[in-house]
Amino acid sequence: MVAAIKQPGLGRAGIGFVLGGAFGFGLVVALRAISGLEIFQTEQTGYPHVIVPAITGPFGFLIGFGCFDYWFRWAAGKPTIPEDHSQHGAHSWKDYFYFNTDHKVIGIQYIVTTFFFFFVGGLIAMLIRAELAQPGTQIVDASTYNGLFSTHAVLMIFVFVIPVFAGIANYVLPLMIGAPDMAFPRLNALSYWMLPIAGLLFIASYLVPGGAFDTGWTGYAPLSTGAPLGQSFFNLGVQFAGASSIATALNFLVTIVTMRAPGMNIWRMPLLVWANLSTSLLVVAATPFIAGVQFMVLFDRILHTNFFQFTNGGDVVGYQHIFWFYSHPAVYIMMLPGFGIISEVISTHSRKPIFGYRLMALALIGIVVLSYSVWAHHMFVAGMFSWLRVPMMITTLLIAVPTGIKIFSWLGTLFFGKIHTYSTAMLFALAFIVTFTIGGISGVMLGMVPIDIHVSDTYFVVAHIHFVLFGGSVFTIFAGVYHWFPKITGRMYDEKLGRVHFWGTVIGTWGTFVPMHWIGMDGMPRRVADYSAKFGDWNLLISCFAFLLGAAQLVFLYNMIVSWRYGPRAVANPWRAKTIEWQVSSPPPVFNFDEIPRVVGGPYEYGVPGARHVIMGGEGAEVAQPQPARTTAAGST
Repeated sequence: MVAAIKQPGLGRAGIGFVLGGAFGFGLVVALRAISGLEIFQTEQTGYPHVIVPAITGPFGFLIGFGCFDYWFRWAAGKPTIPEDHSQHGAHSWKDYFYFNTDHKVIGIQYIVTTFFFFFVGGLIAMLIRAELAQPGTQIVDASTYNGLFSTHAVLMIFVFVIPVFAGIANYVLPLMIGAPDMAFPRLNALSYWMLPIAGLLFIASYLVPGGAFDTGWTGYAPLSTGAPLGQSFFNLGVQFAGASSIATALNFLVTIVTMRAPGMNIWRMPLLVWANLSTSLLVVAATPFIAGVQFMVLFDRILHTNFFQFTNGGDVVGYQHIFWFYSHPAVYIMMLPGFGIISEVISTHSRKPIFGYRLMALALIGIVVLSYSVWAHHMFVAGMFSWLRVPMMITTLLIAVPTGIKIFSWLGTLFFGKIHTYSTAMLFALAFIVTFTIGGISGVMLGMVPIDIHVSDTYFVVAHIHFVLFGGSVFTIFAGVYHWFPKITGRMYDEKLGRVHFWGTVIGTWGTFVPMHWIGMDGMPRRVADYSAKFGDWNLLISCFAFLLGAAQLVFLYNMIVSWRYGPRAVANPWRAKTIEWQVSSPPPVFNFDEIPRVVGGPYEYGVPGARHVIMGGEGAEVAQPQPARTTAAGST
């Protein structure tokens, strides 16, 4: 017992969680007793004896786990323990359950954890589609259905799509820029361990009185200010997910700005680095808005403030303005890293330099700037000032320009390239371009005021967001996982199973979401458990394709697990890529490089005689400078 308390780890974390929760519970009971209040307040917007321990318990877990040991010693004025890196890296599966500061370990922790929540969210989606397969009540009642679609969306957005990109970048980005680790390794580890807390809070809402939060992932007030206790778990989960996201983004920014290898100026950075730089700027500037607005809702619920209580002078539309000021940039937080992944995959597997590299990089920055000017196109029917509609429509159309630049640049890269479709990653990249373009077109349609008013709150909106986020973000995630799987695991995956997963996913995605456009145009409302009988056949077809889509993900899971354990050994650079991470062993050494590499050229100089991106340690210093990259019809080496 004494050893468990002294040694950071899951044992001490469990003790810390219990003590932290007990402290929060005791604090509430004591303060209410002193104040002469009823000890256990059980109004559905109250339950302080539950909410406060839901805050203090996770902090007790983090403290017990060792996340703050170094900083506590420093704050107390004690000598800090020198970092000897003896526990850096993972030597067995058990090392992934400790506070580890190796960016590669943290990257794997992120990826595995987020895919756990992906499958939980997917299971919920299957329940939703089973209920909607026919009109009437099949499996769950309307109240339970509201909780299902709310938690499905929240799990997929806050603890899968956004953080899985952080996991891929955590593993790849320091290697890609020639850095030994992230700039702040301890903050990096802390940012990860806040993530499962957020996901578990979302799921735990099912266990409290009143059931899971049921106001959608938007949590609109005043619906959310009067919702049952589970809504408070949503408010708290967003805080932990947001804090994790901000800490990670700050780490990426400092790492990219200060830790690039010698010779890597901004115009030699791979586009994945540019994409994460842009995403981190969005996260740091936008995420505090959703954190703030969820605190305001929590205060309305617990402390009886009146930020969004209309009858007491609160501003209901103000909630939507604050929420969407974060959540539309959040769409690009969920897209920009994927743009970077697709750029790496397409260039590598078409053996061509990126067409319009500098314009691609500038387009990423352009999206960051414009993304803050379009939020109110989500509010055309919300009751905001009508004069805002046309300016927001115009900016929504403008932001399609830098996105279109990227589409045409990818097509230009593919033009006359030696396209290698033996890789499942390349298949997902090609499918992404088509699917995301369709989703983008429907997005432009929703930016038009008359069309948006007609299809608002219908399944047309559901179809659009899933085409963009599943056919867009998730396709890029799969492309990234397949592309870097040999680097991360040192093993090759089964390409035949990869193709089964690919075709099942593509057919399932199109079969599920294309018909939703049609029934949405015909007026089928979203977020309802029952619907008109005239949509029954379409919904049955959609549900069948949805189950095909879900089954395909089980093939992916099997392929990843079995290949990680038994797959053929991977060579250092199976794709013959030029970026730095592929110039070291698979998986990389614990400290990445024996000597800091030196960058001498661009990262995509395929087909350019004598071109080099990097000189690794021990290769010698005298290397001729290559000619600038040219996009030629000849293609590549």
